[in-house]
Amino acid sequence: MDALPDALYTPEQVRALDHAAIHDSGVPGRVLMHRAGRCAWRLVESRYPHARRILVLCGGGHNGGDGFVIARLAAEAGHRVDLCVLTDLQALEGDAGLAAQQACECLTPRAFTPELAAQADVIVDALLGTGLDRPVTGRFAEVIDAVNAAGQPVMAVDVPSGLSAATGKVLGTAVRAAVTPTFIGLKRGLLTGDAADYAGEVLFDDLGVPAGVYQGITPAAQRFPATALSRYLPVRPRGAHKGAFGHALVIGGDRGLGGAVRIAGEASARSGAGLVSVATRSEHVAPCLAARPELMVQGIDQPELIAPLLERASVVAIGPGLGQDEAWGRRLFGAALAAGRPLVVDADALNWLAQSPVARPDWVLTPHPGEAARLLGCSTDAVEADRFAAVTALAERYGGVVVLKGAGTLVSDGQRCRVIEGGNPGMASGGMGDALTGVVLGLRAQGLSAWEAAAVGARVHAEAGDRAARDGERGLLAGDLVDQLRGVVNP
Repeated sequence: MDALPDALYTPEQVRALDHAAIHDSGVPGRVLMHRAGRCAWRLVESRYPHARRILVLCGGGHNGGDGFVIARLAAEAGHRVDLCVLTDLQALEGDAGLAAQQACECLTPRAFTPELAAQADVIVDALLGTGLDRPVTGRFAEVIDAVNAAGQPVMAVDVPSGLSAATGKVLGTAVRAAVTPTFIGLKRGLLTGDAADYAGEVLFDDLGVPAGVYQGITPAAQRFPATALSRYLPVRPRGAHKGAFGHALVIGGDRGLGGAVRIAGEASARSGAGLVSVATRSEHVAPCLAARPELMVQGIDQPELIAPLLERASVVAIGPGLGQDEAWGRRLFGAALAAGRPLVVDADALNWLAQSPVARPDWVLTPHPGEAARLLGCSTDAVEADRFAAVTALAERYGGVVVLKGAGTLVSDGQRCRVIEGGNPGMASGGMGDALTGVVLGLRAQGLSAWEAAAVGARVHAEAGDRAARDGERGLLAGDLVDQLRGVVNP
C-alpha cells in the first residue's frame, strides 16, 4: 500500500473522486471494487499469515461490495470463510450486487453469532461505509458490540463501522479495528478524535486511479508529517546572534501556579527563541531561576509593572498559570492585548477571552476541548462531535489561528486546516499545554508566521512527546517532553 498522502477529504469529496474516476476517467466501478477487495485481502494475508478461519461481515453499498470480494478471494485461497450478511442480498444492485453474487457462488452466507466472532482468527469489517451520519442501532450495533467483545483482530474496510469518516466521532458504537485500509481519498475522520482508539493503523491505496481525478477537488484538510519540519526549521547561518531569533515573553504563574510559566519559558528557549523573559508572581522568581537560569524572570505583583517587558518583547504568550484573579490575571491579560504584540493565548487567558470576546488577526489560540466549548458557548461534547467544525468556528469568531488540542490536534485559520498526527496518552498530564504554548511562542519569535508557528509547533510538540514516551507513556511529564525539543527542532 502507498504511504499516507497529505491530502484529506470528507466522505462527500471521496464520493466525488469515485465519480470522477468512473465517469470522467473511465475506470469501471466493478474494477475499483475488485482492486479495493484485492488490496484488503492481501493486507489480511500479510498481517495474519497464520489465520485459517476468517469472518467477513458485509453490509450494503460499496463497503459491503468490497467485503464480498474479500470473502471470495479468501475462499479461493483455501481459507475457511464465514460470510455473514446484514442486509437483504436480493436488494443489492450494481457492482455490490455482482460482487455478492460471485461470493455466494462459492460461499453460503451464515447468520451472525457471537461464537463466530470468537472462533475467527481475523475478522473483516465491511458493514457500514463512509456515508454513516447517524448513531448505529439495532442489529448492526449488536454485531459491532459482539465483534469488540470477541477480542480478535479486526481489519476494517475503508473506515471502522460506526466511526464517522467526516468527523472521527463514534456514532453510538463502533468497531475497534487493528488496521484500516482506506482507498482513493484519505478520510479526514480517520486521523482525529475517537479514531485514535478505533481505526488502528491507517493504510492507504489510491487503487491506481489517474492523477487527474484529484484535480478540481480541494482537500478539506492536510496532514503535517514530521518530514516537513525541515522546510520550516532550516540550518542557521554561522554568523547568527541571539537578537536574530526574537525576544519571547511569557506572562502568567499566579500564586501556586509558577511551574506553568517555567515550563512555557523553557519550551520557548528550547525551541530556539533568542531571548526569553518570564513575568510572574515574585515568589516564583527564585525557583524559576534556580531551575533554568537562562530565563530572564521578573516578579510582577502589580500588573502596571508589565509595560516595560511588553515594550521589549517581540512576541508574547499569555495564560500559563495566569489564574482567575480579577485584579491580577485579568489586568495582565488586558495589558497584553493592548500592547499590540503578536500573541499566543492559552489556559486562563482563554477563559478571560471567553468572558470578553474580541477578534485579532495576529494571534494563536491553543484551547483544549473544554476551553473551546467556553469560547463557543457550547458543550464539550458538541466540540468533540465535530472537531473540524469547532476549530473552523473558533478561527472565524476570534481570528488568527486556532490549535484545537487533543488526539489528532487540528490547526485552522478558518480557511485552511492541518491535522497533526503523533502524540500519545502519556501526554495527558499537567503542563503539556504550557509546553505547547512555549513551543509556538519560540517559533513565532524566530519569524514564523502565526499559521506556520501553530502548525509546526503542534507537530514539534507531538514528536517530542513521542520521543519522550520511548521509555513508557505512563508517568510522562512535561519536562520530559521539553528535554526532547532540541532534537526535534534540529531536523
